[in-house]
Amino acid sequence: MSSRTWDPTRAAWLYPLRGIHYFATHRFLWPLFKARLVPIVLLSSFVYFLLFFFTYLPQVAFLAIFQGAGSWVSGAFLVLGEGAAIVAALFEAFFVDETLVDVFDSVLVNEGQEQLVLASRVIYPEAGDPTSRLGTPTTSAVYAPFSLRQIVEFIVLLPLNFIPVAGTPMFLILTGYRAGPFHHWRYFQLLDFTKQERKASVSRRQLQYTTFGTVALILQLIPPFSMLFLITTAAGAALWASELEQKRQLASQRPTRLGDAYQDDFTV
Repeated sequence: MSSRTWDPTRAAWLYPLRGIHYFATHRFLWPLFKARLVPIVLLSSFVYFLLFFFTYLPQVAFLAIFQGAGSWVSGAFLVLGEGAAIVAALFEAFFVDETLVDVFDSVLVNEGQEQLVLASRVIYPEAGDPTSRLGTPTTSAVYAPFSLRQIVEFIVLLPLNFIPVAGTPMFLILTGYRAGPFHHWRYFQLLDFTKQERKASVSRRQLQYTTFGTVALILQLIPPFSMLFLITTAAGAALWASELEQKRQLASQRPTRLGDAYQDDFTV
């Protein structure tokens, strides 16, 4: 029997859920959401109301040609997907990315990864909660870059919901495949990864990023809490990054065994 213990960082799909718990139990993160609360609720509610009022029944009628009674469920997922895309595009463009960076960095600081964050921004040494210690970024600070390709792929994949039974899971998984790695863009930025290093890191953990991205997307399809879950997912992504860093730091202190036989287990 193998003596190697279970590695929680491999259960990547849990981190968006752990991010909800982490956000709820760490009060220093709450002001970051509170400042966005009113526009989040108003914008999300307005977009979803318009979509369900004007587009839900027509889309259900169209889907009924292919799916029969199942069209009511698929139609709901289709509208929720459209709403999530519109709300995310609007809100990330005008409000959220700076907040997501602050959430991500605050969690890293709180989890003992202050040196990692110092590579990109000022950290005030005075006593206080992690959020209040964050200073001005000294380099470009982006949680996830704007990706026209991702938006186009999201729209192109939406018709998968027309396929009975399997269509919606296929849509969620394929979208999660593309979206998952973007939640660690900030982490790769802090590590100063080149494009090639970033691709190699994602490739080693593609399945984990896919499961993370899929669960994150499902949470963002829950109106009117999609933007709240976007913020809690950033907390979960930072928690995952922190635990990966702990593994990496621990591995760097261990003597090489069996000709680097375990190197891949500890590679970011």
